[in-house]
Amino acid sequence: MNDEIQKGNFRSSLREFDTILKICLIIGIIVIAGFIIYHALKPEPGFVTFGILNENQEAENYPAEASVGENISFYLTVENYLERDFFFNIKIKKGNNNTVLSSTGSNGTLTFSVNSSLHHKETWKSSRLNISFSQIGENQIIIAELWQNFTSKPEKFYNILWLRLNITS
Repeated sequence: MNDEIQKGNFRSSLREFDTILKICLIIGIIVIAGFIIYHALKPEPGFVTFGILNENQEAENYPAEASVGENISFYLTVENYLERDFFFNIKIKKGNNNTVLSSTGSNGTLTFSVNSSLHHKETWKSSRLNISFSQIGENQIIIAELWQNFTSKPEKFYNILWLRLNITS
């Protein structure tokens, strides 16, 4: 009789375990399905592209050498995929071996700047930009910095591009 009671308790424990296991599996399936649905419906984060093109408006064959006083021509592009308007300022600078290029900008010498804005999925391309150097030197740099403008707070650094050139006589 004692064996029958133990078997009954064991069966009862198995039923309870089976019920708890089923509940845990259902909860797990619901949680995983929730993560899958969230990932499928979550919008991708927006972004802005910033590019430099050579004098033929291509992203290749950039000049590596130039003479003193010779114009180096290039174009800049910005594309907005932020799902909102993007107000920006591009600062064109010149530098040399001592110029620091970092993820917060550069200490190059400001040559000129351009302000503009873009709607979502809009592309901006500069007119032909020309820069020349007045001194001979290796690793002379043309720097383009993209800054985001705000109406109520200071501008924020966004991205940096550069071209290195050897300037000869």
